[in-house]
Amino acid sequence: MHSLSTRRENSAPTQSALLSRLPQPAFWGLWVALLSLAVLAIGVFASHSPQFTSEEFTVDQELSRSHVGVLTGLAMVLDKAFSPVGGVVMIGLVCLFLWLVRKSFINALAFGGVASAGWLSSQLFKVIVARQRPNPALLFDPLAPETGSNSFPSGHVALAVGLAWAFYFLLRKTHWARAMMVLAVVVPLVVAWSRIYVGVHYPSDVIASFLAASAGVCLFAGVWNRCRRGTASASTPHSRHTYR
Repeated sequence: MHSLSTRRENSAPTQSALLSRLPQPAFWGLWVALLSLAVLAIGVFASHSPQFTSEEFTVDQELSRSHVGVLTGLAMVLDKAFSPVGGVVMIGLVCLFLWLVRKSFINALAFGGVASAGWLSSQLFKVIVARQRPNPALLFDPLAPETGSNSFPSGHVALAVGLAWAFYFLLRKTHWARAMMVLAVVVPLVVAWSRIYVGVHYPSDVIASFLAASAGVCLFAGVWNRCRRGTASASTPHSRHTYR
C-alpha cells in the first residue's frame, strides 16, 4: 500500500513541470476536425452571402454611431495590446518569466506553444476564407480603419483565447484557478466586443475565432502529449505506464 502511494506521488507532476502533460479531451483529433469544419462552414457562408454580411454590418454601424470616450479608450488599448506586436511581447514575457524566474523551461515551452497555437490558427483560416473587412468608409466613426481580405477570423480574439487557455492550463491547480477561469471567459469576450466596436470585424468573425483558437489549442495539446509520452517512454523503457 505504501509503495503504491509513493509511486503515485512520484508520478504526479510538480508545479515546475505542471505543463509536461496538457489537458486534452478524449478523441481530440475528432474535436479538432469538428471545430475546424465549423469555422470553415461559418466562413464560407459569411463570405459568400452578401445579405448576411449586410445584416452583420448594421451591428458595426450601430456601434460606430454610439462611441463613448471611456469605451473607445478601452477598445483602442485592446487594439494595441492584442496586436501582433503585443501578442509576441505578452507571450514572450510570460515564457521568459516561467523559464528564468520560475526555473521551468518545460512550462515556458508549453505555455508559449498553447498560446501561439490558438493565436496562429486564425492565420490559416484567414488565407482559406479570405473575407473582406468591413468598409471603413461606410462607418460613422472608423477608429482604426483597416482593409483587406483578412477579416475572418479575428487574430486579436484568437490571441486572447489562446492566452486564456494557456493561463488556465498553467494555473488550474493553484489557488488562482477560479479567478483565472473567470478572466479566461471575460477577457476574450471583451476583446471580441472591441473588434466590432472599432469596426474592423463582423460578429461572425469574432465568434469563429473562439472555435478556431480552441481547435489550435486542442491540436497542440494532443501532439504535445504524444511527443512527451514518446520521449518519456524512450528515456524510461521499463515504465510503460508513465502517462495514464
